[in-house]
Amino acid sequence: MLVDVRWFLDGRSGHDAYLAGHLPGAVWADVDTVLSAPPDETDGRHPLPDPADFARALGALGIGDGTAVVAYDADGGPYAARLVWLLRRTGRSAALLDGGLSGWPHGTETGDVTLPEAWLTPVEWPTEVLRSADEVAAGDAVVLDARAADRYSGETVLPTDIRSGHIPGARSAPGVPTSRRTGRSPRPGN
Repeated sequence: MLVDVRWFLDGRSGHDAYLAGHLPGAVWADVDTVLSAPPDETDGRHPLPDPADFARALGALGIGDGTAVVAYDADGGPYAARLVWLLRRTGRSAALLDGGLSGWPHGTETGDVTLPEAWLTPVEWPTEVLRSADEVAAGDAVVLDARAADRYSGETVLPTDIRSGHIPGARSAPGVPTSRRTGRSPRPGN
């Protein structure tokens, strides 16, 4: 099953982008409401969702027990990777579409795709792959900050950031560089 997980740092609507053109048969999963609990000052912008809420939301999209998921986004994977990680951590089959939407060589379709609801059994998040803020503060782990260097340093603050800068002691390990102006990956045509 294809899942579009477009989300934009600059505030553009991922759902509007999905409606304007997505891979044939793909459903859209909202990073803010399906793949995250509500943001707050303590838990950050995208805390892990409650396992029962997560299972219910994915079931409403048609993702059930035994459904293999291929996720994509507009930027080659950083937002789709969240869905893949959440599913894999709970023992489910999930993969990223290599190249994301821009790597898709075939046509797209517009509008919403609605699939029949499915049952996805809730599974607790595995504690062995998670660390609490207290454990990190105690020096129990090396923390890598994958955001662009200017966001790590606090030089650039986006409206979506609850706080600027980085966790004390975190190391900067930026992935795909982003443009300060748009928050998107610098690709031809962007």
